[in-house]
Amino acid sequence: MTATRYYEDLETGETFESGTKRVTKDEALAFARRYDPQHFHADEEAARDSVFGEVVASGIHTMAMWRQLDHQIAADIAWICGVAWDDVRFPRAVRPGDTLRARATCPDKRLSRKDPERGAVVYCYELFNQRDEILFECVSTNLVSRRR
Repeated sequence: MTATRYYEDLETGETFESGTKRVTKDEALAFARRYDPQHFHADEEAARDSVFGEVVASGIHTMAMWRQLDHQIAADIAWICGVAWDDVRFPRAVRPGDTLRARATCPDKRLSRKDPERGAVVYCYELFNQRDEILFECVSTNLVSRRR
């Protein structure tokens, strides 16, 4: 079992990367049909006539897959909660057959002004495909427990 990382253990400038996850067409279709049934996510035939030319994963699905991968590198952090997501972008679509990996970089952290038992930690998150193209990115501010 991995030791818990608290606010004091997190360093600005540190970067972590996840393992990989391969995206299947069946997974993308099933997710879209349940949660985001736009034609280019949920209908193979209609997707061929879209700007993508094929089924692509929805943004919601993309974020869910990123979160699964990020959990590999951040599950041991003493999270309290997230408080903001800024600059959310999807520069490229996630396509069936893509192999994804996540990266988290901590550019900043500060002690809480309201509660001495926690700190605010900022992470820049990125999701890449097998060609190192960025598919999803955001900046997230999170509350993390301090060591007691």
